[in-house]
Amino acid sequence: MRHLILGAAFALLLPLSAQAQDAASGEKAFVACKACHAFGKNGVGPNLTGVVGRKAASVEGYSYSAALKDSGLTWDEATLKEWLIGPAANKVKGTKMVYAGLKDEKKVADVIAYLATMK
Repeated sequence: MRHLILGAAFALLLPLSAQAQDAASGEKAFVACKACHAFGKNGVGPNLTGVVGRKAASVEGYSYSAALKDSGLTWDEATLKEWLIGPAANKVKGTKMVYAGLKDEKKVADVIAYLATMK
C-alpha cells in the first residue's frame, strides 16, 4: 500500500517537473524574442508580462497596428502557438511584428510554458 501511495504521489509530481523543465527551456528559447520584447515594460514590442490569457492589443502605452487591435484575439495557448510559428502569416495580416516565426514546435511549447510563468 505504501508503494502505491508513493507511486501515485510521484505520478502527480511528474507534470510539475516537466512543466518546470519546459519553462526553463522556454526561457532559453525566448532569448531571440528579447530583441523586441521585455517583461515589465514596452520596447519595440509590447510588454509580455501576463500575456497568457490576455486580450491582444491591450497593453497600455504601446502603439499596436490596426490589424492587431481589430483581431479580437486572446493570447491563449492555441493562439500563441499559431502566432509563434508564423506571426503575421498565420494569424493577423498587417501587424508590425516582423519575426519570421519559431518552427520547432517543442521550442514553441517551451516558450509558451515560460510566458505562462511571467505574471
